[in-house]
Amino acid sequence: MVGTGNAAPGPEAADTRPPDATDALQPDAAADGPVDVDTPADGRVEVDVAIIGAGPTGLFAAYYAGFRGLSTVVIDALPEPGGQVTAMYPEKLIFDVAGFPRIRGRDLVANLVEQADTFNPGYLLGRRADKLSYDDDKPVLTLSDGTDVHCGAVIITGGLGSFTPRPLPVASQFTGAGLVYFVPKLDALAGQHVVIVGGGDSAFDWAQALDGICRSTTLVHRRDKFRAHASTVARVQQLPVEIIVNAEVSRIIGDDRIEGVEITARGQEPRQLPADTIVAALGFTADLGPLAEWGLTLDKRHIVVDSTTKTNLPRVFAAAAISDYPGQVRPIAVAFGEAATAVNTAAVAINPAAHLFPGHSSDAG
Repeated sequence: MVGTGNAAPGPEAADTRPPDATDALQPDAAADGPVDVDTPADGRVEVDVAIIGAGPTGLFAAYYAGFRGLSTVVIDALPEPGGQVTAMYPEKLIFDVAGFPRIRGRDLVANLVEQADTFNPGYLLGRRADKLSYDDDKPVLTLSDGTDVHCGAVIITGGLGSFTPRPLPVASQFTGAGLVYFVPKLDALAGQHVVIVGGGDSAFDWAQALDGICRSTTLVHRRDKFRAHASTVARVQQLPVEIIVNAEVSRIIGDDRIEGVEITARGQEPRQLPADTIVAALGFTADLGPLAEWGLTLDKRHIVVDSTTKTNLPRVFAAAAISDYPGQVRPIAVAFGEAATAVNTAAVAINPAAHLFPGHSSDAG
């Protein structure tokens, strides 16, 4: 992975931590990758900043909070960091991250985790932030497993909120036994017969990425028009990928796991194909979930913030795609800047004596 070259905390680091801040969240600095927090027996965790969302913005916010000398925990309903990048396009190339002409999604996430690990944030993964309350004017997050996170500030970086894959009803009972909704590692499908269901960008991206890895790849779409980018469709059409249109997967063959599929195309007799894995690339539905009940000012599915990322709730900030302010644009490059703004604003909220801008990391060596 690319080295981050991050410097030590700047001169303002010491004055941003409240007297009752705890290091209990900090995993061993030598640990390899994200380390879950050991929740105390009483279910109470104390930290300076709680970041909701472990996508790229949340991971960079975790780094920057560490740079500010703030103890940090990152919370996400997904079981691993990376958010939608990890869940939906880990193998896809991203072209709009400053400093990288191109970078694969999983590599970007790995670099961000490594960068954040400079300051050893804690992680509470596979848990959803359900409730927000206040104790002595400080936020308390109650998670889906009953953990209470007491913090000086909350930064919400949850993309478009929680997202759920659109199901493939005929195969739902095979989830985890041959049915997947995304492919975290291409090599896991090496030598397999793979059937991809869908006609959008994700379906064609997977078809292109799996070329030369799978024993066979078949793409099934219920219409003869595709939502995917025309150039991607054209590339896949040149590959040894069978594209079946005006069709659907009508039956799954197999008992404990998928062994084959029956495909019914309009006006034709059903046909059977071997299948070890079905990739249901039917899209996702996004939902703010419990966040919508917190009393935040919302505009559709976005949290309204000002130019400093403040929400209408005390000590609660929001950055990146989940937030909204006049003139906002939402590429990853902008989201990283918003993460730094949120952390700097939160640092002052936690300790009014702190400076808003701590200086450049290159000056802190």
